[in-house]
Amino acid sequence: MGFFDKFKKKKNKDEEIDEQLAAVEAEENGEEAAAAEDIAEQEAQYTEEQAAEADDKAAEVESDAAEEFSELPEGNEEHGVSEDNEEPAQDEVVSQEAEEAPKKLGFFEKLKQGLKKTKDGFVSKLELIMNSFTKIDEDFFEELEEMLILSDIGAETSCDICDKLRAAVKRTGATDPAEVKQLLREIIAEILTGGNELILESKPSVIMVIGVNGAGKTTTIGKLAANLKAQGKKVLVAAADTFRAAAIDQLNIWTDRAGVDIVKHSEGSDPAAVVFDAISAAKARGADVVLCDTAGRLHNKKHLMEELKKIARVITRELPDASIETLLVLDATTGQNAVNQAKLFSETAEITGIALTKLDGTAKGGIIIPIKNELGIPVKLVGVGEKIDDLQPFIPADYVNALFE
Repeated sequence: MGFFDKFKKKKNKDEEIDEQLAAVEAEENGEEAAAAEDIAEQEAQYTEEQAAEADDKAAEVESDAAEEFSELPEGNEEHGVSEDNEEPAQDEVVSQEAEEAPKKLGFFEKLKQGLKKTKDGFVSKLELIMNSFTKIDEDFFEELEEMLILSDIGAETSCDICDKLRAAVKRTGATDPAEVKQLLREIIAEILTGGNELILESKPSVIMVIGVNGAGKTTTIGKLAANLKAQGKKVLVAAADTFRAAAIDQLNIWTDRAGVDIVKHSEGSDPAAVVFDAISAAKARGADVVLCDTAGRLHNKKHLMEELKKIARVITRELPDASIETLLVLDATTGQNAVNQAKLFSETAEITGIALTKLDGTAKGGIIIPIKNELGIPVKLVGVGEKIDDLQPFIPADYVNALFE
C-alpha cells in the first residue's frame, strides 16, 4: 500500500470518528433539552399549586375575619372600643419606653461629641505638659498657663486657674500628674458652678433673648420653646425682632415646629408693642412662659439698645412680680470675641445667663470658663447640634467630664 492510500484510509477513519462523536453529542444535547423541558414543566406546575394554595389560605383568613367582625357588638365607640380612645397594647408601651430611653440618656454623648474638637486641642496639650515634667514646679505652671491662654480661656482666667492650682497642689502635696489633673478638673467645675438653671417661678415668666445677628438667636428661641413645651409648660413667643427682613417668618417656622403660639405684628412695627400684646395674650391664655425675640444689635447701635431698654420697661411694668430671664446668645466659634460681646451687652442690659450655640463646630469650647469667671454670668444653655432637641441645660459636671474623659 502506497503512502497516498495509507493517508486516504487514515482520513476516512478520522471522519468516521468525528461523525460518531457528533452523533453522541447530539444525543446528549437532546437529553439535556428534554430534561430542561421536564424541569420547566415541574416548576410551572409547582408555582400553580403554590398560587392555588395561597388563594385558599387568603379566602380562609377573610372568612374568619368576617365571622369575627360579625360577632362584635354594634356601636364600638359606646362600648369603649373607639380607635381614638383605644389604649396601646403592653408590648407597644414597652417599645415606646425603649425608644424614648436613648433620647433621655443621649445628651451627655451629644455634649461629649460636641466638645470633641475642644477636647482634642485642650486635653492633648494638657497631657503633653503633664508627661513632660517629672516634678510640679514653676516651669510647669508657666507652661500650663500658656496652654490655657492658647485654648481661648484668656489671660485673666488662665492666671486665676493656675493660682488656684498652685494653692491646691501646696495644700494636698500632689506630685503625680493624674492627681494634678484631677485638681484642675475640680477647679474648672467650681468656677462654672452656680446659677446654671433657668428661674421660671412665676406664671407667666418671661425670657428675653438678645444677641448679635448670626449667633443663632432665632434658632435658640425655637429650640428652647420646644424644650419648655416638652416639660409640660405652655409657651407663647413674641416676635419682637421687627427690623430684620424675614425674621418674623423664620421664627414662625420654628414655632410651628415646636407647636407653640406666636404673637406677631408686621415688619417694622414697634417691638415694645409686640411684647405688650404678647404679655396680654399670655395672661388671657394662661401661658407659663413668654419668650421674647429681639432685634440683633451691637453695642454701637444706640437706637437698638434704647429699644431693648424700652422692651425691658414694658415687661417690668406689666409683670412687676414676674421671673425675668435675659439670655444673651453667643456663638462659641467666635472665641474671645464672645467674651467681649458679653462685656458690652452687660453694660446696657441686666444679663442673667448665656446661651452658647454651635459648641459642636468649634475647638473654642473653653470659652465658657472665662465668661463665668470674668463676668460672673452663668452659662444656662448650650447648643450641640442642629436638631430641635440639641439645645439643653448646661450642667458644669457634665461639661468637665466630657472635656477630660
